[in-house]
Amino acid sequence: MGILSWIIVGGLAGLLAQFLMGQDRGGCLISVLLGVVGAFVGGFVMSLFGYGGVSGLNVWSIIVATIGAVIVLAVSRALRR
Repeated sequence: MGILSWIIVGGLAGLLAQFLMGQDRGGCLISVLLGVVGAFVGGFVMSLFGYGGVSGLNVWSIIVATIGAVIVLAVSRALRR
C-alpha cells in the first residue's frame, strides 16, 4: 500500500473515530496520524481474531483502521485523565 493510500485511509479513519468518540481537539494532521496509527493497531487486533488487516484502499481497510483509531483514541483519553 502506497503512502498516499495510507494518508487517505488514515484521514478517513481518524475523522470517523473522532466522530464516533466525540469531537476531540486536533486538526487534520492529528486525524491522519490517529488513523495511520489506528490502521496498525486495528490490523494487529484483527489478525489476533483471524481476520485480515489493512490491505489497500477499500472499505474493509477503512473499517479496520477506524476500529484501531477508536482504540488508540480511547487509550489516549484514558491516559490523559
